Amino acid sequence: MRLTPAVRNLRSFERRIRQTRMLARAIKSPHHPILAHVIPIRRCNLSCAYCNEYDKVSNPVPAAEMLRRIDLLAALGTGIITFSGGEPLLHPELDDMIRRIRAHGIIATLITNGYLLTPERIQRLNRAGLEHLQISIDNVQPDDVSNKSLKVLDKKLQWLAEYAEFDVNINSVLGAGVQSPADALTITRRALELGFETTVGIVHDHSGQLRFLRDEEKTVYDQIQSERKPAFWAFAYDNLFNRNMALGKPNDWHCRAGSRYLYICEDGLVHYCSQQRGYPAIPLEQYTHKDLEREYSTQKPCAPYCTISCVHRVAMIDLVRDKPREALANFFPPAESGAPARLPLGVKFLTSIFLPPEDGRPQSAAAKATAGAVMRLLGIK
Repeated sequence: MRLTPAVRNLRSFERRIRQTRMLARAIKSPHHPILAHVIPIRRCNLSCAYCNEYDKVSNPVPAAEMLRRIDLLAALGTGIITFSGGEPLLHPELDDMIRRIRAHGIIATLITNGYLLTPERIQRLNRAGLEHLQISIDNVQPDDVSNKSLKVLDKKLQWLAEYAEFDVNINSVLGAGVQSPADALTITRRALELGFETTVGIVHDHSGQLRFLRDEEKTVYDQIQSERKPAFWAFAYDNLFNRNMALGKPNDWHCRAGSRYLYICEDGLVHYCSQQRGYPAIPLEQYTHKDLEREYSTQKPCAPYCTISCVHRVAMIDLVRDKPREALANFFPPAESGAPARLPLGVKFLTSIFLPPEDGRPQSAAAKATAGAVMRLLGIK
């Protein structure tokens, strides 16, 4: 069944409320994972030349084991669980796993190459309760580097636009070695035309480190940034991380992998991320809040040139927790030196409620009462 605008808007509003609750809870307390990235199957139906996250032989993780891992993550207080692979749509019980995530009140998201999407499959994901899906598209025409091309996937994107009740993000990719870097701009424009969210990713090497962009790729990156209209969090991410990466500059940040971000491989081990597998490599059932606390403070030497956007975005929440005004000034830099940060209206409202006045005076009784009411509305104690 095709979605009416009213139904689509209602679903979007409900998702925004859940996401706001998750963010508020994450900002209030650093003692639980924000995002867990889980691999239900390592096998993939494609063989992209730059990818080191797949094989051609692995069986799906048994459904009972996947459900147990979801329950363990829920017990740790995890806010979001993302499935990827490999290709997660190859797992025959994926819908049951998504339903289990949603039964815990956790946000369920999926990263897929999109090849296996059909109208019927999209509607099954709707019924399971999926809330967000991402597809990275590498080029316009298939080539020796990648078959994740707009030519092959455009019909899938049209079906998503017609049937998906979940948010869809299309990630165009730079630095993958495809024949035409300008393809990323074409992909972004098509995603915007279909009404999707867009991001632009920069390919990393096999240790997760920045692979520097050529001049032509930098030009394409700048053009994409001038045309896309990112949402709040994506806009902030571009200012804080992506611009430096595009210029080949290091980022100064504290990686919270192993604490606020967990990567659980198909064997059920917790790792820092997809490119730093082997650390700390503790079975999920043995992972405790002591491990979360340890890794929250651990300095990761790979952080300055890291390109793993999921880990970056999680760290941004703790930047807001620890240094809210400084973080917001970095997220929304002023138009000129000395001017105030260019905060969106909604962010201005929230900071006026939850942050103490800049002049150091105590928060007013009215502001405290409003903050309490908003927190009760969001289900935050």
